Amino acid sequence: MKAPKNLEKYIPNYDVERLWKKLRRVFRRLGAKAVYYVLILYYAMQDPQVSKKDKGIILGALGYFLLPLDLMPDFLPGVGYTDDIAALAFAIYKVWHCITPVVRSMAEAKVYEWFGDVDQSDLVL
Repeated sequence: MKAPKNLEKYIPNYDVERLWKKLRRVFRRLGAKAVYYVLILYYAMQDPQVSKKDKGIILGALGYFLLPLDLMPDFLPGVGYTDDIAALAFAIYKVWHCITPVVRSMAEAKVYEWFGDVDQSDLVL
């Protein structure tokens, strides 16, 4: 599945409260790797060193993730989050230079808090 083009158009869909609510609701279905992607982007966005352009890419990907009806509606079993994960992975690729060790450690800590022991391969970008 290809990531949607022009992620920036999804910025208006981003809301931090909705992001945390959705993650809490679906984190087991998504799995540790997808949750890790969301958290990497969320924590990278908090970094004041990240440019506005890169924050736009991050906000677009997170906004796309929050849309319940997108290219592949989230409620479809087995495939509903495929496009969301593609958008998140694409955003990580685009802002790779912004992902610091501090960002990674914060995301890993939250994944361990929510999932307990996870396979270390789930926390590799």
